[in-house]
Amino acid sequence: MAGNHLENLVAEWFEYQGFFVRQNVLVGPRPNGGYEGELDVVAFHPGRRELVHIEPSLDADTWKRREERYSRKFELGRRHIPRLFDGLPVPEEIDQIALLVFASKTNHASLGGGRIMLVDELLEEILRALRTKSVARAAVPEHLPNLRTLQFVASYPDAMVRGLGGEK
Repeated sequence: MAGNHLENLVAEWFEYQGFFVRQNVLVGPRPNGGYEGELDVVAFHPGRRELVHIEPSLDADTWKRREERYSRKFELGRRHIPRLFDGLPVPEEIDQIALLVFASKTNHASLGGGRIMLVDELLEEILRALRTKSVARAAVPEHLPNLRTLQFVASYPDAMVRGLGGEK
């Protein structure tokens, strides 16, 4: 599995939800070699006809620098993603998400033409869904190790509280 741990978690989460997932996709081959860029995670759900492009980042860059980088990444996505699922009827609209760790949405709701999601929002979404899935009866498949670990975290909240110095 290529990419960093946050990219891998995002890819696992979308795969778990039934999306076809492409990760670390090189797009825009250049005539003399190389590529225009790389897309971190692209996910397509044929049943729901949802197409999502996620660019996770642990950067602490300025908003100006982020705007430049995400504008470029999301523009590459809009140009190249429709061909990534050749033969499948992908929707024209792509939900583009800048997934950020070190940020706040107080003064910024979008970035580079995509929406901002904070990592705590992603974790809350994942944990909310997994806390209803029994480890014994509905274990996350073992080929999704990051997600499976979060299922254990969601299934044993008292251990989490104790491990973090709480009283439970």
